[in-house]
This record gives sequence, structure tokens and C-alpha cells, in this order.
Amino acid sequence: MPEVTDVDGLTVGQVSALLGVTVRALHHWDEIGLARPSLRTAAGYRLYTTGDLERLHRVVVYREIGLGLDKIGAILDDSTADVPSALRAQRGQVAERIERLQQLSAGLDRMIDAHERGLLLTAEQQAALFGPEWNADWPAQARQRYGDTTQWQQYAERSASRGPEEWQAVTDAVAGVDRALGDAMDAGVTPGSPEADRLVERHREVFASYFPLSREMQVCLARRYEADPGFAAHYDGIRPGLATWFRRIVDASARAHGIDPDTATWQ
Repeated sequence: MPEVTDVDGLTVGQVSALLGVTVRALHHWDEIGLARPSLRTAAGYRLYTTGDLERLHRVVVYREIGLGLDKIGAILDDSTADVPSALRAQRGQVAERIERLQQLSAGLDRMIDAHERGLLLTAEQQAALFGPEWNADWPAQARQRYGDTTQWQQYAERSASRGPEEWQAVTDAVAGVDRALGDAMDAGVTPGSPEADRLVERHREVFASYFPLSREMQVCLARRYEADPGFAAHYDGIRPGLATWFRRIVDASARAHGIDPDTATWQ
């Protein structure tokens, strides 16, 4: 390597700042022979010439589009290399990555919307799915009340992946449980019986469409169904007294699993 007495090239630090690459990367490229400085001062400082910078620019560009260092070296050092073909192949891979990133971006947008809105459905879709009594403002009200809870986050993650068909399946499953509860009450199914316990488990499984529901949480939910006028009206509209009957079968199931319903907490 020629020595110079006057600085007529750029130091490693200057090149690092100019190209936006680390000094460590420049040292590595020098060590493997990919891009070496052509000059060295009497004091031992390595200097990059204009020609060195041109090669480094190509290295940076090729690396940025995803070529490996071995491939970059082959392209730069082989005068017979088919550079356009190599770049076209890399362009195809870049296009695939762009498509994947666009899909990821769209998924993130849906996740953000779900956390902020709860339901990614129009007011018309909500009315068609959930019935004429549904209020499109309820999801926003729920977010205001529960938006900082773990359950809201879990609900939002499930909601982000659902469209009208998926929500229709959830709605049908919930309606099926409601009908089964009403039929069981009519049939005289008693709290603590195997039939009642199976219905309690079915309710927990279906409710998991929104977020995981522990037995203690189910106790709290059943008591809210009974105490809250809106929930009580829904269940008593299916069968008079159903809200209280459902609370009783949940309490009995909880006791069978060692849980005192009177001290159960939302956890």
C-alpha cells in the first residue's frame, strides 16, 4: 500500500460519517478484502481514495438491497458477472419483502383500530349481526370503561382478526348458549347437577371468544348479569328469572371447584 505525506484521502472515521456505516463494518470489509483503503500515511492511518469510495458506495447499495457480502464481492471483482441478472433476482426478493411488510402494516393498522374501537364493523354491519336493539355506541363506551384492562387488550386482539363472518359465528354461539340456558331452566335442571355444570362450562368456552374467563371471573360476571338492569332485562327476556337461575348454577359450579362465590374476585 503506498504511503503519502499529505492527506489526499479520507480516514475511516470520515468515510463512516459520509456513508452512514460503522467503523467496525469498514474494518471488517477491509479485513475480508471487500473494500480496502488504497493509501496509508507515514503515521499508519488508512485513507480511502475517490476510487475506494466508489467501490464502497456500491457495497453499501448492494448490502442495502439484501445481497450477502460474498455475492457483493463476486459482483465487484468478476468482470464477467451478470450484474443485471443478479440485481433482477434481488429485486424480486425485495418485492416479496415489501409485500410482507405491507401485510404486516395492514395487520398493525387493524390491531390499532381494534384497540381504539373494539369492533371493526360498520354501524350497519353491527345492526345486521347483533339485532335491532344493538347500540353502535356500546363498543366506544366499553373502551372508555375497560380500555386499560388486560381483558380489553385480549378482546381487541381477537377482534382485529374478525370480519362479519367470524363475528356471525360468535353471535350464533352466544345465542345457542342463551337458548340452551332457557331450555334447561324450563326443564327444571337444578344448580349443581351435571347438566347445569355442563352449561356453565359451555358458557365459559363460548365467552372465551371475547377473552379468557376464569371460574372466579365467571362468578363475578353472572352476578353482574343478575344485578345490572340491562343484562337482567336481556336474560329475563329469554325466560323470566333466567338471570337469577344462571347466577345460581354458576355459583354451584364454582363451589364444586373450591371457590366461594361470595369472595370471588375478577382475576
